[in-house]
Amino acid sequence: MSGPQRRSQLIGIGRGLFALRGLDGTTIEEIAAAAGVSKPVIYEHFGSKEGLYTQVVECEFRILLGSITDALSEEAKPRVLVERAALALLSYIEDRTEGFRILMRDAPPTQPEGAFSTLLSQVTARVEYILADEFARRGFTSADGAMYAQMLVGMVAMTGQWWQDSRTPDKREVAAHLVNLAWNGLTGLQKDPELRSED
Repeated sequence: MSGPQRRSQLIGIGRGLFALRGLDGTTIEEIAAAAGVSKPVIYEHFGSKEGLYTQVVECEFRILLGSITDALSEEAKPRVLVERAALALLSYIEDRTEGFRILMRDAPPTQPEGAFSTLLSQVTARVEYILADEFARRGFTSADGAMYAQMLVGMVAMTGQWWQDSRTPDKREVAAHLVNLAWNGLTGLQKDPELRSED
């Protein structure tokens, strides 16, 4: 196995074990045994268990941020962009459940505030920028827009945490209800909301 292949293998094994047991609950011996290597091989590639954990978190962070950024990058009406962002998060949770569990759990040494908190801050800034015109058109100040962007991203993130375990209803239905609440508010909720994007 080449160096990059071994590194990729160890990141994959680490992801599974860290998702199951967390950083503190996983030992370097368990990682080595699962990979069929000696402990020094892990130290050679990552320096420590924490080094491997940091690599796993950074990999998942890039994948999720990239997915949400892509969803928010295409030209579309603000409501459709909110739909796409919600679907991007739910799709990531569906496809990379282990990665999401890790992002939600322990903060790596390089991100003491927490990987998911860092991610949400970056996504919130993007959402605030995208919705700025919509907020301005409705008479909100930029400070109001920043606050509402926090609320919107927080609502989607918390729903994603809940959905990671329940998995019902279907992610498209969950996204439709999220956007229904975010866009219409409690007084304007639609009984059977539908997504307006093509996805």
